[in-house]
Amino acid sequence: MARYTAHTEVSADRSRSEIERILTRYGATKFMYGWQEEAAMIAFELSGRQIKFLLPLPRKDDPQFARTPGRRLLRSPEQRVQAWEQATRQRWRALALIIKAKLEAVESGVVSLEEEFLAHTLLPDGRTVGQWLQPQLEHAYQTQRMPSMLPLPAAPKQS
Repeated sequence: MARYTAHTEVSADRSRSEIERILTRYGATKFMYGWQEEAAMIAFELSGRQIKFLLPLPRKDDPQFARTPGRRLLRSPEQRVQAWEQATRQRWRALALIIKAKLEAVESGVVSLEEEFLAHTLLPDGRTVGQWLQPQLEHAYQTQRMPSMLPLPAAPKQS
């Protein structure tokens, strides 16, 4: 099955700019973008919620870029770079689609902002809800038990 926008010619920069325009159109009040070798990050504030998407980027040295589809022929160094650039463009287009679809679903009343962006909502320690919850969810499935709740603070004694 072919990946969404597997052959896109839209640059990663144009996709990022499109994401920023989409966020502005839907009322975002803050926007931030950054990247490092293996990931990019888009963060924004909408309706008082801070939301962050981490976009894993393909590694230039990933073996998948060494051969043509079907693993038949070795690619030249230039072809490997082109394949890597294509994979990067494809991921940025997919992220633009995801964000646009989520914002349209919220705007249309299909879901609430919290429902649609919960996993990407930032917590005070800088992690997203999804990053915080994933280990707990895995543990709950393995043990078939809910995580124990933190103890509530003791009520003050009345004299």
